[in-house]
Amino acid sequence: MFEAAIGLGVLVSLFFLETFGTTAGGIVVAGYIAMFLHQPWTILGTLIISFAVYLIVKLLGKVMFIYGRRRMVISILLGFIFGWLVRTYGIYSGIPADYSVNVIGYIIPGLIANAMAKQGITRTLTVMFVAAVLVRLMINIVFGGELISIM
Repeated sequence: MFEAAIGLGVLVSLFFLETFGTTAGGIVVAGYIAMFLHQPWTILGTLIISFAVYLIVKLLGKVMFIYGRRRMVISILLGFIFGWLVRTYGIYSGIPADYSVNVIGYIIPGLIANAMAKQGITRTLTVMFVAAVLVRLMINIVFGGELISIM
């Protein structure tokens, strides 16, 4: 089911890119977010890291040239490092939830931050959540509402 969500996420993201000219955070982000829609704290934790990376890249952009591939690499690298820190040191472990709050993926926060820097925060988050809900709806229809198991 996980592979189907990623594949459908790629298709839905491509549809939004070609139709509206807006990405859903990255080509694979919608599928990953869709798989975690039942864990809102995990999505919030991922978005907090994405926003922190976005701010750091904006601040770095004031003292050095950051655009294109350079911005993409810096965003993904910072997102990876922050995600690793959260996983290693259990920074989100104090959040009261019925599940283990973590970060989605290793490059997802960086992809979201890069998209926010490219097309704006509101536009990125809106398209990302709409695409994720569509992917989740399609997954529920295809698999008959079966509970999702993450790897």
